[in-house]
Amino acid sequence: MYFCARKNDNFPTMSGQLKEVRLRIKSVSSTQQITKAMKMVSAAKLRKAQDAVTQMRPYAQKLQEMLSNIVSNSSSDSELKLAIERPIEKVLLIAITSDRGLCGAYNANVVKLARQRVKEAYASQHAKGQVSILPIGKKAYENFTRLGFPVVDRFWDMFSNLSFENVRAAANYAQEEFIKGTYDKIEIVYSQFKNAATQEFICEPYLPIPKVSNANTAAKSDFIFEPSEEVLVTELMPKILNTQVFKAVLDAHASEHGARMTAMDKASENANELLRGLKISYNRARQAAITTELTEIVSGAAALQGA
Repeated sequence: MYFCARKNDNFPTMSGQLKEVRLRIKSVSSTQQITKAMKMVSAAKLRKAQDAVTQMRPYAQKLQEMLSNIVSNSSSDSELKLAIERPIEKVLLIAITSDRGLCGAYNANVVKLARQRVKEAYASQHAKGQVSILPIGKKAYENFTRLGFPVVDRFWDMFSNLSFENVRAAANYAQEEFIKGTYDKIEIVYSQFKNAATQEFICEPYLPIPKVSNANTAAKSDFIFEPSEEVLVTELMPKILNTQVFKAVLDAHASEHGARMTAMDKASENANELLRGLKISYNRARQAAITTELTEIVSGAAALQGA
Protein backbone atom coordinates (compact mmCIF):
# COMPACT_ATOMS: atom_id res chain seq x y z
CA MET A 1 0.00 0.00 0.00
CA TYR A 2 2.87 2.35 0.72
CA PHE A 3 4.32 1.83 -2.76
CA CYS A 4 0.97 2.49 -4.47
CA ALA A 5 0.34 5.67 -2.46
CA ARG A 6 3.69 7.22 -3.45
CA LYS A 7 3.21 6.39 -7.12
CA ASN A 8 -0.24 7.96 -7.23
CA ASP A 9 0.99 11.09 -5.43
CA ASN A 10 4.07 11.83 -7.57
CA PHE A 11 3.77 10.33 -11.03
CA PRO A 12 0.71 12.27 -12.29
CA THR A 13 2.30 15.57 -11.15
CA MET A 14 5.57 14.86 -12.97
CA SER A 15 3.70 13.71 -16.07
CA GLY A 16 1.65 16.91 -16.04
CA GLN A 17 4.82 19.00 -15.85
CA LEU A 18 6.32 17.18 -18.84
CA LYS A 19 3.13 17.66 -20.86
CA GLU A 20 3.02 21.38 -20.04
CA VAL A 21 6.64 21.89 -21.10
CA ARG A 22 6.06 19.92 -24.32
CA LEU A 23 3.07 22.14 -25.16
CA ARG A 24 5.12 25.27 -24.53
CA ILE A 25 7.94 24.01 -26.73
CA LYS A 26 5.45 23.27 -29.51
CA SER A 27 3.85 26.71 -29.12
CA VAL A 28 7.17 28.57 -29.20
CA SER A 29 8.33 26.54 -32.21
CA SER A 30 5.15 27.44 -34.09
CA THR A 31 5.60 31.11 -33.23
CA GLN A 32 9.21 30.98 -34.36
CA GLN A 33 8.17 29.57 -37.73
CA ILE A 34 5.75 32.51 -38.15
CA THR A 35 8.37 35.12 -37.20
CA LYS A 36 10.92 33.61 -39.60
CA ALA A 37 8.37 33.60 -42.42
CA MET A 38 7.42 37.22 -41.70
CA LYS A 39 11.09 38.21 -41.70
CA MET A 40 11.59 36.63 -45.12
CA VAL A 41 8.48 38.32 -46.53
CA SER A 42 9.55 41.72 -45.16
CA ALA A 43 13.07 41.25 -46.54
CA ALA A 44 11.67 40.58 -50.01
CA LYS A 45 9.33 43.60 -49.83
CA LEU A 46 12.10 45.77 -48.40
CA ARG A 47 14.31 45.32 -51.45
CA LYS A 48 11.59 46.63 -53.74
CA ALA A 49 10.62 49.49 -51.40
CA GLN A 50 14.26 50.46 -50.88
CA ASP A 51 14.92 50.61 -54.62
CA ALA A 52 11.86 52.84 -55.07
CA VAL A 53 12.84 55.35 -52.39
CA THR A 54 16.55 55.50 -53.30
CA GLN A 55 15.65 56.26 -56.91
CA MET A 56 13.03 58.84 -55.91
CA ARG A 57 14.91 60.68 -53.17
CA PRO A 58 17.55 62.60 -55.20
CA TYR A 59 14.92 63.72 -57.71
CA ALA A 60 12.51 64.88 -55.00
CA GLN A 61 15.22 66.65 -52.98
CA LYS A 62 16.51 68.56 -56.00
CA LEU A 63 12.99 69.64 -56.96
CA GLN A 64 12.37 70.80 -53.40
CA GLU A 65 15.58 72.82 -53.37
CA MET A 66 14.69 74.41 -56.68
CA LEU A 67 11.18 75.28 -55.50
CA SER A 68 12.45 76.82 -52.25
CA ASN A 69 14.99 78.93 -54.15
CA ILE A 70 12.40 80.11 -56.67
CA VAL A 71 9.98 81.07 -53.90
CA SER A 72 12.74 82.87 -52.00
CA ASN A 73 13.65 84.96 -55.04
CA SER A 74 10.23 85.40 -56.58
CA SER A 75 9.23 88.96 -57.36
CA SER A 76 5.53 88.06 -57.32
CA ASP A 77 4.78 86.69 -53.86
CA SER A 78 1.11 87.50 -54.29
CA GLU A 79 0.84 84.91 -57.05
CA LEU A 80 2.46 82.14 -55.00
CA LYS A 81 -0.55 81.22 -52.90
CA LEU A 82 1.14 78.11 -51.52
CA ALA A 83 4.04 80.17 -50.17
CA ILE A 84 2.05 82.82 -48.30
CA GLU A 85 2.96 82.93 -44.61
CA ARG A 86 0.08 83.69 -42.26
CA PRO A 87 -0.27 83.86 -38.47
CA ILE A 88 -0.46 80.23 -37.36
CA GLU A 89 -3.94 79.59 -35.99
CA LYS A 90 -4.86 76.23 -37.54
CA VAL A 91 -2.37 73.42 -38.11
CA LEU A 92 -2.45 70.15 -40.05
CA LEU A 93 0.03 67.35 -39.46
CA ILE A 94 0.31 64.63 -42.12
CA ALA A 95 1.30 61.58 -40.03
CA ILE A 96 2.50 58.52 -41.95
CA THR A 97 2.53 55.10 -40.28
CA SER A 98 1.86 51.54 -41.42
CA ASP A 99 -1.38 49.61 -41.70
CA ARG A 100 -0.14 46.70 -39.61
CA GLY A 101 1.82 46.20 -36.42
CA LEU A 102 4.56 43.69 -35.53
CA CYS A 103 7.23 46.19 -36.57
CA GLY A 104 8.69 47.11 -33.21
CA ALA A 105 8.28 50.69 -32.03
CA TYR A 106 8.00 52.07 -35.58
CA ASN A 107 4.37 53.26 -35.38
CA ALA A 108 4.66 54.36 -31.77
CA ASN A 109 7.65 56.56 -32.60
CA VAL A 110 5.76 58.37 -35.37
CA VAL A 111 2.82 59.05 -33.05
CA LYS A 112 5.19 60.10 -30.26
CA LEU A 113 7.02 62.56 -32.53
CA ALA A 114 3.75 64.08 -33.75
CA ARG A 115 2.49 64.56 -30.19
CA GLN A 116 5.83 66.02 -29.13
CA ARG A 117 5.74 68.46 -32.04
CA VAL A 118 2.25 69.57 -31.08
CA LYS A 119 3.28 69.99 -27.45
CA GLU A 120 6.41 72.01 -28.27
CA ALA A 121 5.21 74.17 -31.16
CA TYR A 122 1.40 74.20 -31.25
CA ALA A 123 0.23 73.79 -27.67
CA SER A 124 -2.05 76.85 -27.75
CA GLN A 125 -3.62 75.80 -31.06
CA HIS A 126 -4.14 72.27 -29.74
CA ALA A 127 -5.85 73.63 -26.63
CA LYS A 128 -8.35 75.33 -28.95
CA GLY A 129 -8.87 72.13 -30.96
CA GLN A 130 -7.22 73.63 -34.03
CA VAL A 131 -4.53 70.99 -34.62
CA SER A 132 -5.78 68.37 -37.07
CA ILE A 133 -4.21 65.14 -38.30
CA LEU A 134 -4.25 63.75 -41.82
CA PRO A 135 -3.31 60.11 -41.15
CA ILE A 136 -1.78 57.90 -43.82
CA GLY A 137 -1.79 54.36 -42.50
CA LYS A 138 -4.29 52.53 -40.32
CA LYS A 139 -2.18 52.80 -37.16
CA ALA A 140 -2.03 56.58 -37.42
CA TYR A 141 -5.79 56.75 -37.94
CA GLU A 142 -6.50 54.51 -34.93
CA ASN A 143 -4.05 56.23 -32.59
CA PHE A 144 -4.97 59.82 -33.31
CA THR A 145 -8.69 59.03 -33.28
CA ARG A 146 -8.25 57.44 -29.87
CA LEU A 147 -6.26 60.46 -28.66
CA GLY A 148 -9.10 62.79 -29.61
CA PHE A 149 -7.45 64.78 -32.41
CA PRO A 150 -9.61 66.07 -35.28
CA VAL A 151 -8.83 63.55 -38.04
CA VAL A 152 -9.17 63.77 -41.82
CA ASP A 153 -10.38 60.22 -42.46
CA ARG A 154 -10.25 60.11 -46.27
CA PHE A 155 -6.72 58.87 -46.99
CA TRP A 156 -5.68 56.59 -44.13
CA ASP A 157 -6.04 53.33 -46.14
CA MET A 158 -3.64 54.42 -48.86
CA PHE A 159 -1.19 51.53 -48.33
CA SER A 160 -3.82 49.00 -49.41
CA ASN A 161 -3.26 50.35 -52.94
CA LEU A 162 -0.12 52.44 -52.88
CA SER A 163 0.24 54.55 -56.02
CA PHE A 164 1.23 58.08 -57.00
CA GLU A 165 -2.38 58.88 -57.91
CA ASN A 166 -3.61 58.07 -54.39
CA VAL A 167 -0.80 60.06 -52.80
CA ARG A 168 -1.51 62.96 -55.14
CA ALA A 169 -5.12 63.04 -53.97
CA ALA A 170 -3.99 63.52 -50.36
CA ALA A 171 -1.41 66.14 -51.36
CA ASN A 172 -3.95 68.04 -53.46
CA TYR A 173 -6.36 68.06 -50.53
CA ALA A 174 -3.71 69.60 -48.27
CA GLN A 175 -2.83 72.24 -50.89
CA GLU A 176 -6.44 73.17 -51.55
CA GLU A 177 -7.24 73.50 -47.86
CA PHE A 178 -4.16 75.66 -47.32
CA ILE A 179 -5.19 78.00 -50.15
CA LYS A 180 -8.72 78.22 -48.70
CA GLY A 181 -7.27 79.17 -45.32
CA THR A 182 -8.51 76.06 -43.54
CA TYR A 183 -4.94 75.53 -42.34
CA ASP A 184 -2.15 78.06 -41.86
CA LYS A 185 0.65 75.54 -41.38
CA ILE A 186 1.09 71.99 -42.69
CA GLU A 187 3.89 69.60 -41.72
CA ILE A 188 4.72 65.97 -42.52
CA VAL A 189 5.68 63.52 -39.75
CA TYR A 190 7.23 60.30 -41.01
CA SER A 191 10.17 57.92 -40.82
CA GLN A 192 13.05 58.54 -43.19
CA PHE A 193 14.62 55.28 -44.35
CA LYS A 194 18.35 54.88 -43.68
CA ASN A 195 18.88 51.12 -43.79
CA ALA A 196 17.11 47.96 -42.70
CA ALA A 197 18.02 48.52 -39.05
CA THR A 198 17.85 52.33 -38.89
CA GLN A 199 15.05 54.81 -39.43
CA GLU A 200 15.13 58.53 -38.66
CA PHE A 201 11.83 59.96 -37.45
CA ILE A 202 11.47 63.53 -38.68
CA CYS A 203 8.95 66.36 -38.95
CA GLU A 204 9.47 68.49 -42.03
CA PRO A 205 7.60 71.62 -43.20
CA TYR A 206 5.25 71.27 -46.15
CA LEU A 207 3.17 74.43 -46.47
CA PRO A 208 3.77 77.29 -46.73
CA ILE A 209 6.72 76.41 -48.96
CA PRO A 210 9.83 77.03 -46.86
CA LYS A 211 12.31 79.58 -48.12
CA VAL A 212 16.08 79.18 -48.12
CA SER A 213 18.21 81.40 -45.96
CA ASN A 214 19.61 84.64 -47.34
CA ALA A 215 23.13 83.22 -47.25
CA ASN A 216 22.23 80.47 -49.69
CA THR A 217 19.81 82.42 -51.87
CA ALA A 218 22.29 84.36 -53.95
CA ALA A 219 24.37 81.30 -54.80
CA LYS A 220 21.43 79.17 -55.87
CA SER A 221 18.99 81.55 -57.51
CA ASP A 222 20.34 81.68 -61.06
CA PHE A 223 17.35 80.34 -63.03
CA ILE A 224 16.20 81.12 -66.55
CA PHE A 225 12.41 80.85 -66.95
CA GLU A 226 10.75 79.80 -70.19
CA PRO A 227 7.83 80.58 -70.36
CA SER A 228 7.41 83.27 -67.71
CA GLU A 229 8.20 82.69 -64.05
CA GLU A 230 4.53 83.02 -63.00
CA VAL A 231 3.26 80.48 -65.52
CA LEU A 232 6.03 77.98 -64.86
CA VAL A 233 5.89 78.19 -61.08
CA THR A 234 2.09 77.94 -61.04
CA GLU A 235 2.30 74.81 -63.17
CA LEU A 236 5.24 73.14 -61.41
CA MET A 237 4.54 74.02 -57.79
CA PRO A 238 1.69 71.53 -57.15
CA LYS A 239 3.59 68.77 -58.97
CA ILE A 240 6.72 69.30 -56.89
CA LEU A 241 4.66 69.33 -53.68
CA ASN A 242 2.94 66.10 -54.75
CA THR A 243 6.36 64.56 -55.30
CA GLN A 244 7.45 65.63 -51.82
CA VAL A 245 4.55 63.77 -50.20
CA PHE A 246 5.12 60.72 -52.42
CA LYS A 247 8.77 60.62 -51.38
CA ALA A 248 7.75 60.73 -47.71
CA VAL A 249 5.27 57.88 -48.22
CA LEU A 250 7.92 55.77 -49.99
CA ASP A 251 10.37 56.48 -47.16
CA ALA A 252 7.78 55.39 -44.61
CA HIS A 253 6.92 52.27 -46.63
CA ALA A 254 10.56 51.16 -46.76
CA SER A 255 11.03 52.02 -43.07
CA GLU A 256 8.05 49.84 -42.15
CA HIS A 257 9.49 46.76 -43.85
CA GLY A 258 12.94 47.40 -42.41
CA ALA A 259 11.52 47.78 -38.91
CA ARG A 260 9.38 44.64 -39.29
CA MET A 261 12.29 42.59 -40.61
CA THR A 262 14.46 43.68 -37.69
CA ALA A 263 11.69 43.02 -35.16
CA MET A 264 10.96 39.54 -36.55
CA ASP A 265 14.67 38.70 -36.58
CA LYS A 266 14.92 39.68 -32.92
CA ALA A 267 11.75 37.72 -32.13
CA SER A 268 13.23 34.61 -33.79
CA GLU A 269 16.41 34.98 -31.73
CA ASN A 270 14.36 35.35 -28.54
CA ALA A 271 12.39 32.23 -29.49
CA ASN A 272 15.65 30.31 -29.88
CA GLU A 273 16.76 31.34 -26.40
CA LEU A 274 13.38 30.43 -24.95
CA LEU A 275 13.43 27.04 -26.68
CA ARG A 276 16.87 26.28 -25.26
CA GLY A 277 15.64 27.04 -21.76
CA LEU A 278 12.45 24.99 -22.24
CA LYS A 279 14.34 21.99 -23.60
CA ILE A 280 16.69 22.08 -20.62
CA SER A 281 13.68 22.23 -18.29
CA TYR A 282 12.03 19.36 -20.19
CA ASN A 283 15.13 17.17 -20.01
CA ARG A 284 15.54 17.87 -16.30
CA ALA A 285 11.89 17.07 -15.60
CA ARG A 286 12.09 13.91 -17.71
CA GLN A 287 15.27 12.82 -15.91
CA ALA A 288 13.62 13.49 -12.55
CA ALA A 289 10.58 11.44 -13.58
CA ILE A 290 12.75 8.50 -14.66
CA THR A 291 14.78 8.71 -11.46
CA THR A 292 11.56 8.75 -9.39
CA GLU A 293 10.18 5.73 -11.22
CA LEU A 294 13.42 3.79 -10.76
CA THR A 295 13.49 4.67 -7.08
CA GLU A 296 9.90 3.50 -6.66
CA ILE A 297 10.60 0.27 -8.49
CA VAL A 298 13.68 -0.43 -6.35
CA SER A 299 11.76 0.48 -3.19
CA GLY A 300 8.84 -1.74 -4.22
CA ALA A 301 11.14 -4.66 -4.98
CA ALA A 302 12.87 -4.23 -1.62
CA ALA A 303 9.50 -4.10 0.12
CA LEU A 304 8.38 -7.31 -1.59
CA GLN A 305 11.59 -9.09 -0.61
CA GLY A 306 11.15 -7.95 2.97
CA ALA A 307 7.59 -9.31 2.98
